[in-house]
Amino acid sequence: HLDATPALDIVIVNFNTRDALAACLGSLVAAPPAIAHTVIVVDNHSTDGSVELVRANFPTVQVIALDRNAGFAVANNIGIRAGTAPLILLLNSDTIVPPTAIDRLVGRLAETGATAAGPRLSDAEGRVEISFGRMLSPWTEAVQAMRVALAARNSRLARRYVERLTSSERFVDWVTGACVLVRRDAAEAVGLLDERYFMYEEDVDFCAALRARDGRVLFTPHADVTHLRGRSTAGL
Repeated sequence: HLDATPALDIVIVNFNTRDALAACLGSLVAAPPAIAHTVIVVDNHSTDGSVELVRANFPTVQVIALDRNAGFAVANNIGIRAGTAPLILLLNSDTIVPPTAIDRLVGRLAETGATAAGPRLSDAEGRVEISFGRMLSPWTEAVQAMRVALAARNSRLARRYVERLTSSERFVDWVTGACVLVRRDAAEAVGLLDERYFMYEEDVDFCAALRARDGRVLFTPHADVTHLRGRSTAGL
């Protein structure tokens, strides 16, 4: 699927996460999305051999090796600009993508007419992450903190609450940048990610910019992705 004109660019930013990156890329190679795609790794001047590993083991992956740690937003924007596909998937290096997950996400974006879409994320033990929310304010931050705390607990009641919260598809204010699919024309219309953010909250800001131009942001449990860092709320 890599030789057809790509319909999807998968952009992965890496900084010294060689083993996680290898696992992420391995999952994409083992069960590649059916949609024609390219994979672009933007490396933030890693010193752990990440670039060498990708070039040696994943020859179809495009590697952009930066000469400094430019941060999450800048590196993502470099990766976005390196591609031409009408759809862009921003994907953390510490994710594992199960078979069909990306195609399901693409399908839900198309069927709902959403501008951007994020899947349900869960950690290696299957605990679901709170990967979406309302616009940041003191109140929504407090609610989000409570939800994240519940997600981290092993009590049956807490897990049932989080499962229910993440079991229905809905339009939301933001989805986490750990895995977000977005239409290229909409991303370019808002100037891509705000590069004033070095790390964290740039995903919330990006989704707000998309919505400010009448875009809609979808959270969908019809696609599941494993996020090994687990239960974080935004950004990396």
